[in-house]
Amino acid sequence: MNPSLDSLRKDAFSIFQAGIVAADPYQAVKNSLSMKKDSLEIALDLNDSSKKLRGNWNKIHIFAFGKAACGMAKAAVEIIPMHYLASTPLAITNYGNELSLGNIEIITAGHPLPNSEGQKAAECIVKRLSKTKENELVLALISGGGSAMIPSPLTDISLEDKQITTDLLLTSGASIDQINTVRKHLSQLKGGHFARLASPATLHALILSDVLTDEISTIASGPTVPDKTTFKEAINILHATNIWNKTPLTVQHVLEAGVSGEIDETPKLNHPCFKNSSYTVIGSNSISLNAATSSAAALNYQTDIYSSNLSGEAKVEAKKLLLYASQQVKKGLTRSTAFLAGGETTVKVNGTGLGGRNQEMSLAFAIAAEKNALAHKWVFLSGGTDGRDGPTDAAGGIVDQKTISRLNKQKINPEEKLNNNDSYSALKESNGLVITGPTGTNVADLQILLIQPE
Repeated sequence: MNPSLDSLRKDAFSIFQAGIVAADPYQAVKNSLSMKKDSLEIALDLNDSSKKLRGNWNKIHIFAFGKAACGMAKAAVEIIPMHYLASTPLAITNYGNELSLGNIEIITAGHPLPNSEGQKAAECIVKRLSKTKENELVLALISGGGSAMIPSPLTDISLEDKQITTDLLLTSGASIDQINTVRKHLSQLKGGHFARLASPATLHALILSDVLTDEISTIASGPTVPDKTTFKEAINILHATNIWNKTPLTVQHVLEAGVSGEIDETPKLNHPCFKNSSYTVIGSNSISLNAATSSAAALNYQTDIYSSNLSGEAKVEAKKLLLYASQQVKKGLTRSTAFLAGGETTVKVNGTGLGGRNQEMSLAFAIAAEKNALAHKWVFLSGGTDGRDGPTDAAGGIVDQKTISRLNKQKINPEEKLNNNDSYSALKESNGLVITGPTGTNVADLQILLIQPE
C-alpha cells in the first residue's frame, strides 16, 4: 500500500529534524575542545585528529555570539576549568535562543535587525578585547546571526542608521554575501576588526557555518578573519540593489570616506593581527544536508541531492526544482525518491504580507506543481535550521498535492498571496506551516521533496 500524504509529511519533517540535530552546537564544541593536563587542545580539522592547536595560555577569554551562542558557550565552560578564564564568558544570542546558564553572562539581542541590547553587547566585547595580552587566548564561538547581534557602528553612524540600512538590504533581494559586505564596512567588529582588537593575544574561532560553501569571511560578517571586500564594493551593492538613495546620508558619507582613504579598509590577509589567528568550521549546511540524506535513505527513499548550494530568488528556485523533479518523473521513477537541497534563497519584497524565504519557496512550489501537474503523490518542505523563517514563528513551509485545492475551497487565491509576499497566511490556512520553535542552531536552510510513485 502506498503511504498516505500524512506519512509523507511525517517523513519530510523527520528528515528535516535529522538535519537540525546534525548541527547541534553543544556537541560540535564538545567534539572540538579537550583539556590534557594543563593544556587546552583545539581541533583544527575535524577530519584529521592530528591537527590541533595546543597551548598553556595564561588566561582564556570566551566570547560567543549568534543563534547557537548559548549551546556553544555551555559546552566550552564544561571543558575549560573556571580558573583559566580571564572573566565570565559572554554569550550574545537572539530572543528565544537564550538559556539560563549560571556561569555565563547572557545578553539577548535583536535579529535580523540590530537593537540597543546588541549594541551594548558589542561595546562590552570591544572593552574586554582592549585588555587582552600576549600569552592569552581569545576563544570566539561564532554562529549564524551573529552579524546582527553585535552592532558596533563606526563613528558618526547611529544605531538607527544601521537598522534602516539593514532593513533596506534584507528586503532588496541582496544575497547574504552582499549584505555582509556592506555590514563589514560600517562596523568596528566585523570584517576582521574583532581580530585586530584581540591582538596581541592568540585568537581561535570555532564556527558554525550558516553560509553556502562555508565562505568563512561571510559567516557573521567574518569578524575574526581577513576581509577581501572593499568600501567600493559596498557602494556598488547599494547601487545595484537600487537602495543607495534610500540609505542614510551618514552611511553614504562613511562609505565614500572609505573609498577616498579617509577611513582605513577592513584588515586584509597581510595584516599582523592574523599572525596568531586561526579557526575551525565545526558545523555547516553541507554536514546537515548529508545527515538529511542519510535519514531519507534510512526511511527507504532513493536520494537525489538536487543542490548543495541553493541560492537565488525563492519563487524562481521553486520553479526550477519543480521542473527538475518533473523531468525525473518522466524518465520513470520506480522507487520513492527524496530530492534534497541545502542553501539560502532570497526574497524581493514588493508586497505587504507576512512570510519568509522558505514559506515563499513552499507556496511557489505548490503553485508550480499544480500548473505543471506533477505526477504521483508528493510533499515538499523548505525550512530554516534555526527554526525561524523571516519575521514569523514558523521555520518554513510544507506543501503537498492537495495544498492548492485546500486554498481554493477557502476562496484563497494562492498567486495573489505569493505576489503580496503573504505566504505565511496562505500556508497557515492550508496546514502548511512548519513550527519547531527556536532550535539553538543555524546552518541555513534545507529543502526536501518526497515523491511516491503511484
